Amino acid sequence: MSEIGYELAPIPIAGDSQGSLFMSSNPVTESRSKHIDIRYHAIREYIENKQVEVFFVDGSDNPADLFTKNLGHVKFTKFRGQLGLEFYDSA
Repeated sequence: MSEIGYELAPIPIAGDSQGSLFMSSNPVTESRSKHIDIRYHAIREYIENKQVEVFFVDGSDNPADLFTKNLGHVKFTKFRGQLGLEFYDSA
């Protein structure tokens, strides 16, 4: 979008895995991560170019759980509000 004069802020990516956040920010290749294909390391370039910003979110406060887990009413309502989703009653 910069070609048309519109600058975007870095896209925030939240994760609850400290290991994945460390690997995305740290260019060092360790023996345990050598099996990961190089194309999956593109996130490192995006971080360097300030296109993406990664940060840690505690597992109990991760709104993505709304899509991946069977949540109780309290957490469901909390995460629904955080994602800007509203309840629509057609009655």
